Amino acid sequence: MAAFAVAYLVAELPLWIPALYLVMSGCGFAAYGLDKSAARAGRQRVSEQTLLTVGVLGGWPGALVAQQVFRHKTRKRSFRRMFWFTVVINIAVLADLVYAAVTQPGALDLPFLTALGGV
Repeated sequence: MAAFAVAYLVAELPLWIPALYLVMSGCGFAAYGLDKSAARAGRQRVSEQTLLTVGVLGGWPGALVAQQVFRHKTRKRSFRRMFWFTVVINIAVLADLVYAAVTQPGALDLPFLTALGGV
């Protein structure tokens, strides 16, 4: 998270990127909590594919916290392997976004958001 904060400040990333990570991390945390609750109650579970998708779309920090808080999805080795693979993919995409922000200022600005106030 510290590296992300530094990248945000130094590369002058647009606000939509940290906002996306914040929202998706909340979704990831909630999805793991719902899945743990469903597992305990014997209800229909959140699919592993959904959990991994939320993670790769930027929700992995919240998912990582949820895994520890709920003690959920910490033992299944195949899931953990895929989870960390999605984290690597997401970090690679983020690194590409940081590179684009540094080398092409304004390239990541979203015109419709910029018109609304510089997000």
